[in-house]
Amino acid sequence: MTKFEIEEKIVDMLKTVFDPEIPVNVYDLGLIYKIDVSEDGEVSIDMTLTAPNCPAADFIMEDVRQKVESIDGVNSATINLVFEPEWDKDMMSEEAKLELGFL
Repeated sequence: MTKFEIEEKIVDMLKTVFDPEIPVNVYDLGLIYKIDVSEDGEVSIDMTLTAPNCPAADFIMEDVRQKVESIDGVNSATINLVFEPEWDKDMMSEEAKLELGFL
């Protein structure tokens, strides 16, 4: 499987991870900043949260890690929580904005 195919599968999987307080997945919310896939199947993901004090942070990050590691071709996943740049609603997909009433 190519790195591109693995990245596509990761994106598909990230669309199944939800913040328990928001009915939109973390990918469409714009919380995923970077996905790196190395030749040996090591995945590194930079992600943020809608708020630095999000009570579901550990749950969301663990859900991302477990789901990404379940993908064929992925040996391990490292989830890096970052707050730069700060998240804002403009980072959401059009679908997410529509779902949450921002359009």
